[in-house]
Amino acid sequence: MITLVTGGSKCGKSSYAEKILDDFNGRKIYLATMRPYGEEADIAIKRHRDMRRNKGFETIEKYTDISDIVIPDKSGILLECIGNLLANEMFEKNEIEPSVKITGGIKKIAEKASMLVIVTNEVGSDGISHTPETQKYISEINRINGMISVFSDNVIECVYGIPIALKGKLIC
Repeated sequence: MITLVTGGSKCGKSSYAEKILDDFNGRKIYLATMRPYGEEADIAIKRHRDMRRNKGFETIEKYTDISDIVIPDKSGILLECIGNLLANEMFEKNEIEPSVKITGGIKKIAEKASMLVIVTNEVGSDGISHTPETQKYISEINRINGMISVFSDNVIECVYGIPIALKGKLIC
């Protein structure tokens, strides 16, 4: 089963994504994509580590090329998050069209996992004019989110900490 969890900044999507895997009986893997750049990233990484402490997750840090990860059969995977993964692929690896690469990697992971929960960000609805580079990022993340939503069983949006099923059903 594949569940995509989306929402704005600090809306509860990470907490909800972890809850989905709370009762998972099997190997749980947290696939972390945030590269530790600077104090703000360090704070966010620490907050996420604290949130999942004592929840039975193994952590794999993989900032690009997620299709290279060897996933144990029938595991539960939490991929956190598409926004960071996309930034890493676009700005570090200079990928021309990372949407195909990222969604291909997700499909490969899903083939092995019993449960895959993907956290992404809702961006670009602020009505602000952005630089061409930022607009390209916004367009690409929206493309990726749309592609993932097609093959996901559930698409959940978190709004002020409240999960809302956009496709499928709420898991918890």
